[in-house]
Amino acid sequence: MVKFSAGINKESIIDVEGFVRTVDQKIESCSQHDVELHCEQVWVVSSAAPRLPLLIEDAVRPETDDALATVNQDTRLDNRILDLRTTTNQAIYRIEAGVCKYFRDYLMEKDFIEIHVPKIISAASEGGANVFTVSYFKDKAYLAQSPQLYKQMAITADFDRVFTIGQVFRAEDSNTHRHLTEFVGLDLEMAFKFHYHEVIEVIGDMFVHIFKNLRDNLQEEIETVGRQYKSEPFKFLEPSLVLTYKEGVRLLRDNGVDMGDEDDLSTPAEKLLGRLIKQKYDTDFFILDKFPLAVRPFYTMPDPTDKKWSNSYDMFMRGEEILSGAQRVHCPDLLSERAKEKGVDLEHIKSYIDSFRYGAPPHAGGGIGMERVTMLFINTYISIHFRYGESNHVVSWT
Repeated sequence: MVKFSAGINKESIIDVEGFVRTVDQKIESCSQHDVELHCEQVWVVSSAAPRLPLLIEDAVRPETDDALATVNQDTRLDNRILDLRTTTNQAIYRIEAGVCKYFRDYLMEKDFIEIHVPKIISAASEGGANVFTVSYFKDKAYLAQSPQLYKQMAITADFDRVFTIGQVFRAEDSNTHRHLTEFVGLDLEMAFKFHYHEVIEVIGDMFVHIFKNLRDNLQEEIETVGRQYKSEPFKFLEPSLVLTYKEGVRLLRDNGVDMGDEDDLSTPAEKLLGRLIKQKYDTDFFILDKFPLAVRPFYTMPDPTDKKWSNSYDMFMRGEEILSGAQRVHCPDLLSERAKEKGVDLEHIKSYIDSFRYGAPPHAGGGIGMERVTMLFINTYISIHFRYGESNHVVSWT
């Protein structure tokens, strides 16, 4: 049987009958350290090819280990099935599942309703050019950049609090760890009674709920990823730190960044701000409130006291934005005016604007990228995405 077992090709599917025995010395080379399996019978269920394009032990080796072979990015992408068998990737997927679970659990406890919205739409939902156009019988349609418009329609239909988890598409020709042409969006929207800060509080507490549960319930998976890709534990405050955009800009200026009050945050500025806030407040998660109106989408509510600013906010992990949100304009006349200012064709969003003509409560929300939250929580920039054909454009599957 030993000779037969030694001849089985690696990665074959086998059935083993035997007895589990405790061991006197800890087994370092296996995931189970205190027991071993004493085999009685072995069957081959499905034999793998004798020559594998990559070895699992090479694919899971720490990046810092230069003495032994590792697996290149192209080889991983071209043989994704094998690459997904590594303990690291298995752990990443469990952490991603945890992000979705704790997002859903928290919101359902707060009386949110999960909705499912179309992904093929008649107009660009964000009013920009980064959309995929598709043929829709004799007409054109677009892949949804966001479930934004549908979330708002649900609020005006008296759903009061809604969330959705689903695919989001962005035609962004970028090769960075921040951009995916397809990702999983975690979106929520809620009506509020007195002030949009009610929504900021709910979202901030939701993130704390996600972070605490990932830390407490998925520690083994976090450690598994950490063995291959070294990272620092994620730190957060409870309640979450909230700063105004002006305070963030002031902090950057005090550290040598030249930017105007109404300038949008560049990627380097975001990262520097994350480091400065970590030094000052000892947190990897923070919220910026009151962004300049000029840098926000057409459906963002202007500040009622100063039209230069808006009732909008972003949330950051390790100096990278992971949620962009705002109070939405619920007045159809103001919404039409804002859309014109942003160059959005009113004909394409007529049904959206009309939905606010029958009474709409003040409401706000935000959209989150699941892959980005996972990446920044475990602090590993792992570019392991599918490719289509010869294109290098990444799609989802972090």
